[in-house]
Amino acid sequence: MKVAVIGAGPAGMTAAYVLAKKGIDVELFEASDQVGGMARTIDLWDQKVDIGPHRFFSNDIRVNKLWLEVAGNDYEMVDRLTRIYYKGKFFYYPLKPFNALLNLGPFKAVSCLFSYLKEKASPTKPDGSFENWVTSRFGRQLFEIFFKTYSEKLWGISCKELDEDFAAQRIKKLSLFEAIKNAFIGNRGNKHKTLVDQFAYPVEGTGMIYSRMADLMVENGGKLFLKTPVKMVHTENQVAKAITLEDGTYKEYDHIISSMPLTLLVNRLPEAPQVVKDSVNSLKFRDTLLVYLKVEEKDTFPDNWLYVHSPDLRMGRVTNFRNWVPTLYGKDDTTILVLEYWCYRDTDDFWKWSDEKLIDLAKKEIRQTGLIGDAEISDGSIFRIPRCYPVYDQGYKKRLEPVEEYLKTVDKLSVIGRYGAFKYNNQDHSILMGLLSAQSIADGEEHNLWQINTDYDTYQESSVITKTGLEKI
Repeated sequence: MKVAVIGAGPAGMTAAYVLAKKGIDVELFEASDQVGGMARTIDLWDQKVDIGPHRFFSNDIRVNKLWLEVAGNDYEMVDRLTRIYYKGKFFYYPLKPFNALLNLGPFKAVSCLFSYLKEKASPTKPDGSFENWVTSRFGRQLFEIFFKTYSEKLWGISCKELDEDFAAQRIKKLSLFEAIKNAFIGNRGNKHKTLVDQFAYPVEGTGMIYSRMADLMVENGGKLFLKTPVKMVHTENQVAKAITLEDGTYKEYDHIISSMPLTLLVNRLPEAPQVVKDSVNSLKFRDTLLVYLKVEEKDTFPDNWLYVHSPDLRMGRVTNFRNWVPTLYGKDDTTILVLEYWCYRDTDDFWKWSDEKLIDLAKKEIRQTGLIGDAEISDGSIFRIPRCYPVYDQGYKKRLEPVEEYLKTVDKLSVIGRYGAFKYNNQDHSILMGLLSAQSIADGEEHNLWQINTDYDTYQESSVITKTGLEKI
C-alpha cells in the first residue's frame, strides 16, 4: 500500500509518522519549508519561538501516549499564568475572586452578580448565537466584559453572527459556578481545558514534537517533501487515485490523507458537484498577522500570554516567550513578544500593511498596556498566516454538512486537521485525527473522523501528562 499525506501540520505529520511506524509506504507533502504547521517553532534573534502560544493538554490516553513517545523526557511542566487586559486592568484567567473583585470594584461586581441571577431567573432564549449561549451561562454583564470584545476581534463579526457551536466546542460546560468553584479549589481533579493551570511543553518549543516525528518517519522509510505544494487530488468513480503537485507532477496512491484547506481541496476535486462547491465556497477562514518584538529587557511581565479585551487596542493577544521554558532563550537577556492581529485578507487592507507600519502599531500598543515600561524595543519581525482559523459564523454547520456528506462518498480519501476538516482544533484534536486516520488505513479500524472535536468529552480512558510521565485519572 502506498499513501500520500498532504500537509505536515499536527494532523498530517502524526498520520505520516504512525503510518511509517506501521510499515506503510508513505509520502508526506508540505508547502512550506518546515513541518509543524501552525504549531511549528522558528529561530528568531538567536532564540526559539512558536507561531503564537501553543500549550499542549489532553485527557485522551491515546494522544498522551503518542506525545510522550515522541517527546521522551525532553519536556517541562509549565505553570500557566494568563490574564485578561481590560480597560487598563489585568484580570487573572482562570478567575481569582479577590483580583476580579478589586478590578471590577464592588458596584460593578454586584451588578455582574445581579445580571447572572437575572439570567438564571429569566434565561435568554437560545437563537443559535455565541452571544446568547454565553449570556445564558454568565449573564449579560460578564459576557460584555470577558467575551464580547475579544471574540469580535478574533472573528471580525458580531457575537450575534458567531455560531454557538464555537462556545460549545471551546467553553463546553463551563459556567460561572464552575469558574468560581475552580477559583477556590484550584486545579484538583479539573478536566476543563480552559481552566487547566499546568501543561507539558517541549524544551525546544512546540515544533520539536513534529520535527522529531518527521525524522522518525524518514528513519522508518517514509519520504518527506518540503516546499512541495499539492495542487489537487484526482478521483475516478468516487475513488481517490492520485495527486498533482503545483509543478505538474502526477503521482498515484492507494489512499490519500488531506489536511490542505477544505475549500481548496473540494474546489479542485474533478467529480465534486457544483452544489457541493457552492457550499464549500460559503465557508471562510480568518487570517492572522503576527508581530514579533525584541525587547531589551529580560524581566517584563510574568504571563505566558494575555488576552487583550480592551476595544481601544487592535491586538487580540500577546505572548511572552521568556515565560515558557529557559531552553528557548538560553543565555540571551532579551525578551521576544508576539502580538496577534486578525483580519480577512481578501477584504481588509490591514493584511497589506507594510512590515514597518505593523511593527510601529505593535510598538505603540504594547507601550499603551504598560507591560514593558520604558524597555527598549530593538527589532521587529512579521509573520503572516493565511487561512488560520475556520470561521464559525451562524449556520456554518448546515453549509458544511453537504460537503461532509459528499466527502464520505469518496473512497480512499481522508480529510483531517484544522484546515482539512474545517474544525477549530487544538493540537490534541489534530493529533487524534492523524492517529485514527492512520489506524483506519493500516489496521482496517473504523473511525468517524468528523466527530473528533465534536463529541470530544467522551474518552475511552483518561489520563494527564505529568513530569513523571502518564498519570491515569
